[in-house]
Amino acid sequence: MEATAADDMSKPQHNDKPKPHKCTVCDKRFATKEHLSVYIRNHTGQKSYSCPHCEKCYNNQICLKQHMNIHSSKHKCNECGKCLQSNKHLTRHRRTHSGEKLFECSVCGKRFTQTQGLRSHSKIHSGVKPYKCSECGKSFRQNSHLKEHRRIHSGEKPFQCSVCGKRFAQAQGLRSHSKLHSGEKPYKCGECGKCFRESSNLIVHRRIHSGEKPFECSVCGKRFAQASQLTQHRRSHSGEKPYKCQLCHKAFSESGKLTTHMRIHTGVKPYECSLCNKRFRSSRGLRTHKQQVHDNRRQYYCPYCGKLFKTATTLKRHTYVHTGAKRFSCRHCSECFRYRDSLKTHLLKSHNEGTWFTCHICQKKFSFKDKLKEHIQRHEGVKPYICDECQKRFCTNGELRRHQVVHSDVRKFCCGFCGKDFKRPQGVKRHFRKCADAIGFDDLL
Repeated sequence: MEATAADDMSKPQHNDKPKPHKCTVCDKRFATKEHLSVYIRNHTGQKSYSCPHCEKCYNNQICLKQHMNIHSSKHKCNECGKCLQSNKHLTRHRRTHSGEKLFECSVCGKRFTQTQGLRSHSKIHSGVKPYKCSECGKSFRQNSHLKEHRRIHSGEKPFQCSVCGKRFAQAQGLRSHSKLHSGEKPYKCGECGKCFRESSNLIVHRRIHSGEKPFECSVCGKRFAQASQLTQHRRSHSGEKPYKCQLCHKAFSESGKLTTHMRIHTGVKPYECSLCNKRFRSSRGLRTHKQQVHDNRRQYYCPYCGKLFKTATTLKRHTYVHTGAKRFSCRHCSECFRYRDSLKTHLLKSHNEGTWFTCHICQKKFSFKDKLKEHIQRHEGVKPYICDECQKRFCTNGELRRHQVVHSDVRKFCCGFCGKDFKRPQGVKRHFRKCADAIGFDDLL
């Protein structure tokens, strides 16, 4: 029987040509000495072929020739003007604009723009992670991911920005960063016109319009638009806090929170108020400052009493006064609580459910590990939080914030009778009673 063309294509093509030339580093074999010579440069890092336009270097002439096509604009995208090194790369790039995904996973149906993306994804189902880090034992699906990971241990950052000198461990990180200087945002949303530097950011943004949330928590069923959001959410169930401060040993569930926390110890405050020049450790702190100090608008309205609030969070907390809402109920008895922390403490004290955290010095018990750490710091005299104004030290960040009111001119608490302002709530409460007595107002709770 005569074989069809399709049958021929389905059979693997074997290359029986002898490969007598072996790489002494990884034992990979080659048919010619020239191929081996080019390959060895991957291990040595030698890049003899440099681009005269941008000084980018390559370890072989073929790669340089393809790169030169970028400068000649030979393969240019009509949508965003980006120049690619070959027609194949241009075809792939166009799919980021069209959204076309030709390659489908036979297991879960997920689609990809490139075969490489499908091959990498398939390893998720097979569980194959053949590339293992010799430093920490972590395994990876691709060798390229292992190479990038090794730079965490070595601290190597081979990619440098030519504008500001900032260095990166990955080429993709440098490419993304470079667009900050150029202002380039080639990926445009067809719904609202918003532009993005990366196609991946546009893909995530489109889910705002579609409402798509493809990532589901296996514990509680909550869905997310991004895989990173699901990863962070899972830690709320597991209690995992992999990011640990080396100075005070406080742990965090997100790397960004650790970065912000470290500024407490270093004193770095990169966010400056444009109105009063006060500086803050986080962008959130700056936003809160502007809202509470410089912005007099109170746009959040209580439907029960008409009181106005500056933030939605403070309004929500206030409405519990009217509704008496206690969202957290005990599974063993009829007790309900406004806050999750109160429920956890109740379960420990009344039903012996959960784990107490016991001080090894005085045997005092705590419902939360953070409270135990804070308590032990008091035994040891550790005070990692320092006031910028007077250098006084404190055990907790909360104590530091309360102390900083002494140095601040902000008075957030106001007497409802005479309008006098106070820095602390205790002050306005004492004054309020005196003020009420003076005008003969007795109807106080």
